[in-house]
Amino acid sequence: MAVTSKVTPKKEAVVAEIKGWLTSAKGVVLTSYRGLNVATDTQLRRELRAAGVQYKVVKNTMLRIAAKQAGIEGLDSHLEGTTAMAFSTEDAVAPAKVICDFMKKNKLEDPGILTIKVGMVEGKVIDMAGVKALANLPSREVLVAKLLGSMNAPIANCVGVLSAVIRNFVGVVDAIREKKEKEQAA
Repeated sequence: MAVTSKVTPKKEAVVAEIKGWLTSAKGVVLTSYRGLNVATDTQLRRELRAAGVQYKVVKNTMLRIAAKQAGIEGLDSHLEGTTAMAFSTEDAVAPAKVICDFMKKNKLEDPGILTIKVGMVEGKVIDMAGVKALANLPSREVLVAKLLGSMNAPIANCVGVLSAVIRNFVGVVDAIREKKEKEQAA
């Protein structure tokens, strides 16, 4: 806490705001944007905004203090150079998915213009590989649909078996009826 005593009231407000972002966010991705031109940055911000993700450029020192106050460990080693923070309070996967898709679409992975430093999911720090794995997950809607389909399959199979039993029973009764009609006709 000795570090926070040197922080001015104006900077304390910034630290408190960043701490609020960190604690309320379900998903966070920290990026380095060195060399990103204005047009590309604007497009990235537009795509993030459309997905409900906020994107803020933050000072490493302020982020370091906010993370320490929030009890988040594991970010310090990643806080070098330029740092931008993409976060969502609604969807833990959205920041990772939008940034990774944007990097692929604009071929920004190889030149290292926009790089992923580290991420967080529900307050737990994950490395760059974890962020990319998170981005490759299917959307929430797809996962829910798969779950519901899995839950519905046994019920559908049961209905199919029961309807087959009824269908067979009706077939047997119909065969008996036809046999009796032939016997009465003869």
